[in-house]
Amino acid sequence: MILYVWKTQQLGIKTFEHLYMVFITLMIVIVIGISIGIFIYKRQNLSNIILNFLNAIESVPELALLVLLIPLFGIGVKPTLVASVLYSILPIARNTYVGLTNVDFQYIEIARAIGLSEKEILWKVRIPLALPLLAAGIRIAIVFTMGVVTLGGLIAAGGLGGPIQTGIHLYDKNIIMVTGLWIGILAVLLDSMGNFFEQLLRKRYGQ
Repeated sequence: MILYVWKTQQLGIKTFEHLYMVFITLMIVIVIGISIGIFIYKRQNLSNIILNFLNAIESVPELALLVLLIPLFGIGVKPTLVASVLYSILPIARNTYVGLTNVDFQYIEIARAIGLSEKEILWKVRIPLALPLLAAGIRIAIVFTMGVVTLGGLIAAGGLGGPIQTGIHLYDKNIIMVTGLWIGILAVLLDSMGNFFEQLLRKRYGQ
């Protein structure tokens, strides 16, 4: 059954498409999320406004957000990537901000004592010490991205959401079960990789 579904639904190709969209999203969202986190660290009077705005976006149901983006981006990969990015910014931006603001003050005092400027403290002290929390935010973003990209199959984005849609249309539980199980395995593998790097960073930079 598994081999039959794998071949007929071209799950190998679909997996490549799926992971391509996930990794493209992660590259974009890491840059945007870290930038926002640093921005609101420097302008903390805006932090609540920006984080609440991102939280409001994340509260919109994933499928509804995809539908709202169709008039702007059409169907397929573009609205799926945009929706994935919008959903995944919050955990990275929030964890970057929290990581930067919660650095143990003794490290800041030492950095100032040896003559580092505030800019140097940010890049040489705060950001490195915030990396474990940032890695945790990226792990959350991976889970969000996997979910949104899967739903993107409903609007012709390709990836593993396509076979799920096919299984629903054909009332074929085998396609749904095999593809769903494979998506779950991929999500666990990606999360495990994220956890591995998070633990490395905690050993290196944990406060």
